[in-house]
Amino acid sequence: MTHSTQFGIDRLIADPVLRRPLAGRRIALLAHPASVTADLTHSLDALAALPDIKLTAAFGPQHGLRGDKQDNMVESPNFLDPQHGIPVFSLYGEVRRPTAAMMDTFDVLLVDLQDLGCRIYTFITTLRYILEAAAKHGKSVWVLDRPNPAGRPIEGLTLREGWESFVGAGAMPMRHGLTMGELARWFIATLKLDVDCQVISMQGWQPDAAPGYGWPLGERAWINPSPNAPNLSMARAYAGTVMLEGCTLSEGRGTTRPLELFGAPDINARTLLAEMQAIAPHWLTGCKLREVWFEPTFHKHAGKLCNGLQIHVEDSSSYDHQTFRPWRLQALAFKAIRQISPQYDLWRDFAYEYEHDRLAIDLINGSPLLREWVDAPGSAPDELDAIASHDESAWREQTAEILLYR
Repeated sequence: MTHSTQFGIDRLIADPVLRRPLAGRRIALLAHPASVTADLTHSLDALAALPDIKLTAAFGPQHGLRGDKQDNMVESPNFLDPQHGIPVFSLYGEVRRPTAAMMDTFDVLLVDLQDLGCRIYTFITTLRYILEAAAKHGKSVWVLDRPNPAGRPIEGLTLREGWESFVGAGAMPMRHGLTMGELARWFIATLKLDVDCQVISMQGWQPDAAPGYGWPLGERAWINPSPNAPNLSMARAYAGTVMLEGCTLSEGRGTTRPLELFGAPDINARTLLAEMQAIAPHWLTGCKLREVWFEPTFHKHAGKLCNGLQIHVEDSSSYDHQTFRPWRLQALAFKAIRQISPQYDLWRDFAYEYEHDRLAIDLINGSPLLREWVDAPGSAPDELDAIASHDESAWREQTAEILLYR
């Protein structure tokens, strides 16, 4: 008998008693392409088919409700859903925060978003903005919970005060270990929001169970929550590889394994790996690193042959869920490049998520601390580890009370 996990949306659809408080109220849905039921029906269509649910609006986060935009910072417009005849508002277009007019279209907002368990993933920020708007306008929010595919491990530096942005919704570490429902509880507690928020929790979610460790592998289809999130391996590596967006190396966008590998035309992967192993071998545990050659079809280094490394976390002989630390691994790669060639042009200077006055790498990390550690000659792994370990322990303590699954 295989173990079965029931997501929030499936529980809501299966149980009329759970839906009873929604009767007679105007319902909106915040969803994206991975918002599907167990039988792969899009949540909007599944809810629209219920006679006791009155859908009056829908919202789409970054990349859209049905999924349309390949890269970051490509906005989606508002439109009228042709099938259901309701307005679909983009929260990644003219506005990031829902307007009063948008909030006026519903009484209860159902949030059904598949997250990746990483602070910079913008669906978390959209959740925060929605909760704040609901508190202000007296609306209800129901979070239909889904797994954190990266599972419970916590890693990285906590976002520092004043570093909030669309890729930094609050003072959490890079890899937060929470589900969307738990994050909603954390936002309400830390922002002291007076809002009617309910979490329709999952049933049977076992974040420590092999082989998925957070994702019910073999039981549920993987649907890309964003265009460059093609599989579970990417979700596992993402809390580290996302930092590549702030540097000149390719993160594999324009290949079929984005955010699982990195490299550049002027990198010698063999030398790089040897240097990483010399500096901090204990940061390379829980995965296998393999030298690769790749040519991105678009994005950074498009059409150029790159040498680099792929992070393998998909098979049980390579992957150890408890010891794999993607954030440290990626930080180490940066450090090794800096040691090999101190003048290497590593940090990408461009407007990232509409921020023009701060380096993307700092925005992604929620402070300049990581970059300063990489760039400081002679800085040791223990120095970064000490700050990060402190932040990780503090987060574990801070979130113990809000966990819904133990």
